[in-house]
Amino acid sequence: MNFTTRLAAEADLPALRALMALAIDRLQSDFLSVEQVVASRAVMGLDTQLIADRTYFLAEENGVLAGCGGWSRRATLYGGDHSTALRDPELLDPVRDAARIRAMYTHPAFARRGIGRLILDTCEGAARDAGFVRAELMATLSGQPLYAVCGYLTIEAIEADVNGIKVPLVRMGKTLRD
Repeated sequence: MNFTTRLAAEADLPALRALMALAIDRLQSDFLSVEQVVASRAVMGLDTQLIADRTYFLAEENGVLAGCGGWSRRATLYGGDHSTALRDPELLDPVRDAARIRAMYTHPAFARRGIGRLILDTCEGAARDAGFVRAELMATLSGQPLYAVCGYLTIEAIEADVNGIKVPLVRMGKTLRD
């Protein structure tokens, strides 16, 4: 594995959005119907607050964007800039609250090469460094196996309702250890 990670910047937004659209459409197709994949776009995507907070990372191989993901000290659990009903900018208390792992995506050409685990490890380390002892995330069905292997346990299964189309999601959590 010859991947590097770095903090994302505003200049990365077009490439990040393109990667996310591709990942949503291709990597969920084994788990969701075509209608559910289309509907999932309404509850997924990039929350640019993560870039402003300097908690969003990307992974590259020889300068090629392979994946991205972040963590947050804000209450929002999932959703992008366009899913305003899901957003809560309240700052979390690291002693009482779980850090949020957010917007994890892998370019389909790099799937199953360790990108998700690399980004997740990077995010967990940064959250630990900020004093958080737990992390939570909202997993898609395509992401759930990775999170489970990395020690996340199911808290609850939910269905996001997008104009009558149910998109299954799984809230998961983990205690962060060094």
